[in-house]
Amino acid sequence: MSGVAGGAAAGAVRVERVVTSGTFSLDGGTWEVDNNVWVVGDDTTCVIIDAAHDAAPILEAVGDRTVTAILLTHAHDDHITAAGELRAATGAPAYLHPEDRVLWDRVYDEAPDRELADGDTFEVGGVTLRTLHTPGHAPGACCFHSAELGAVFTGDTLFHGGPGATGRSFSDFPTIIASISDKLLALPPETVVHTGHGDDTSIGAERGDLDAWIARGH
Repeated sequence: MSGVAGGAAAGAVRVERVVTSGTFSLDGGTWEVDNNVWVVGDDTTCVIIDAAHDAAPILEAVGDRTVTAILLTHAHDDHITAAGELRAATGAPAYLHPEDRVLWDRVYDEAPDRELADGDTFEVGGVTLRTLHTPGHAPGACCFHSAELGAVFTGDTLFHGGPGATGRSFSDFPTIIASISDKLLALPPETVVHTGHGDDTSIGAERGDLDAWIARGH
């Protein structure tokens, strides 16, 4: 199952969500998952955030626009399996934080095109996406914040209802709590959180539950 599930705009820039379906495998287990892929741009250029499962609906959402970057929030296989096809179809470089190469290398023989670092910025349609390195769910996990859009794309670091899972290899609960506390909850409360799975939320809606997440320990 796949398709464009919705979008929002700020000026000429559109934020479009494409939902793709497939599997996530790690530590000997495999699960069926639906992923959010985000296409952010105007009528001529865009960036793709995550490359989940199936390139066809993502390319359909892109249309005839120029893709300037494929930004990967982390390298769990459900977020990168379409990266190769998207790179070939668009000519855009795929960006990944180097600490997630251990996961990327389980899927691909060749390296990502470019490395992400905390503070890296990407311009599209007159708005800026700023990279926030937020390890915990994965060692190289990153989020992308746009002040102009009033939005942050969090991958699997922060969801509606709490942090991403940390019970598998290459993850750590205290680390994800520190990432969320230091990087994400410092954003304005009205900031919309576009997640890697499921529904949107906001920084303000999640901020008050931090102590409860720490108390439950996951």
